[in-house]
Amino acid sequence: MLRTDLWASAFVRRHNDLGHLCVVARRGDPIAGQIFLEVDHLNGTVSLFTPAPSAARTDDGEDRVFQLRFDRVEPQKVSERIAREQRFDPDLWVIVVELRNGDLGLLVVPG
Repeated sequence: MLRTDLWASAFVRRHNDLGHLCVVARRGDPIAGQIFLEVDHLNGTVSLFTPAPSAARTDDGEDRVFQLRFDRVEPQKVSERIAREQRFDPDLWVIVVELRNGDLGLLVVPG
């Protein structure tokens, strides 16, 4: 698996190159930290993508697979979920991207 810091750097760069504001809001373990992706839809709602459970992963060679945890909810709900996870997993990474519509360029499996 690709190191987390390298994966995060490539993800942020790709989205910034596409004109989406994308930042690392929290850095965790550079080698094997889990990544949470917060999508700000620029309309007062956000979505949260989290790592998919191992059982939901496919064998198609994707380095990281995500699931949609919250879809277009109030920001406080996502902030609370991330805060709970950070208490449990101090190695967690959080990446925030502003994206009205469109594809994140990730493999997302049903939750």
